[in-house]
Amino acid sequence: MKKPLIHALMIAAFAAPAFAMDTPKPDPKDPDKDKKSATAVQPLDQARAAIARQDWAGAQAFARTAVERNPQSADAHNLYAYSMRRGPAPQMELVFRHYNEALRIDPQHLAAREYLGEAYLMTGNVAKAKDLLAELDRLCKAGCVEQAELKRSISTFERQHAAK
Repeated sequence: MKKPLIHALMIAAFAAPAFAMDTPKPDPKDPDKDKKSATAVQPLDQARAAIARQDWAGAQAFARTAVERNPQSADAHNLYAYSMRRGPAPQMELVFRHYNEALRIDPQHLAAREYLGEAYLMTGNVAKAKDLLAELDRLCKAGCVEQAELKRSISTFERQHAAK
């Protein structure tokens, strides 16, 4: 078994809760917003529901559709990366690309920072995860859930690797 896969399995066991934290809000850049009815279920909502069920393949499909429909949605990129990372055999290069795109679009996206840090832990890059924690420390002066979760993930990762 490859080391990144071992890291992925270990992180998946303790990293993020069964639902994805993102910043669900109407996206003013959504090109189809005038065409949509108020009752229509949108791909991001479907992705969130699939994530809550831990249906990673379904979440990936819905989030990919959301990215295709609105490539300027940080939430769509974040949830797409999250669902890939949580699913089996994640393509980490693609995961990193979409988390970074979410942060390019919205540099204040706290969930994308937390999840990018957890992705770095999956590849054994604790230094990068700690860099992202430092950014969350700066952004969340009064503390935030994302900061606490990444700090916990780093601590757990270091404890597990110190025991070896």
